[in-house]
Amino acid sequence: MFYTLQGEGAQAGRAAVFCRFAGCNLWTGREEDRATAVCKFCDTDFVGTDGVGGGKFKDAAALALAIANAFEGDSTWNRPYVVFTGGEPTLQLDTALIEAVHAQGFEIAIETNGTLPVPAGVDWICVSPKFGSELVQTTGHELKVVVPQLGQDLDALGQLDFEHYFVQAMDDAEPARKAKNMQVAIQTCLHKPQWRLSVQTHKVIGMP
Repeated sequence: MFYTLQGEGAQAGRAAVFCRFAGCNLWTGREEDRATAVCKFCDTDFVGTDGVGGGKFKDAAALALAIANAFEGDSTWNRPYVVFTGGEPTLQLDTALIEAVHAQGFEIAIETNGTLPVPAGVDWICVSPKFGSELVQTTGHELKVVVPQLGQDLDALGQLDFEHYFVQAMDDAEPARKAKNMQVAIQTCLHKPQWRLSVQTHKVIGMP
């Protein structure tokens, strides 16, 4: 759990507490399993609970209080904002936690791979589908597709019921591949203007 600026999509630049759940249904998070995972390009460490601000909480109220304590901003003008991410947050996010966090005055966002339904009560739903998995959550506020993914059909995804449609270049440790992926994302937006470019600005400015 950490306080930062949202780096991606329609909410980019917004102060937020990120609550990252351990565990995912598309990859174990361990490098030895990456080659056989459904999602092979994940750039996030979601294994374990011993990271900065990490831990286990006895109940929803305890986690909601920890989230409230992690928010460092002045909430006079806007509701404080929390992003549940992972891993895959729908494996753990439930009604009790949503209600407890709302009771702390927070607006709740989720970043999900869309393979499980998002519980009722979440204020902002961002779905990032992974090719090779079944997309169950087909409505929301923001659809964010990492490109390139072999076999993805942006025309079909563009028919889903979302308010915002983003493509984001797949990150890569190899600069040439990273640049090529960015060009794929840019050309996608130029040729399919329904889609807008999402840039991982938190990596550009050096924030978590």
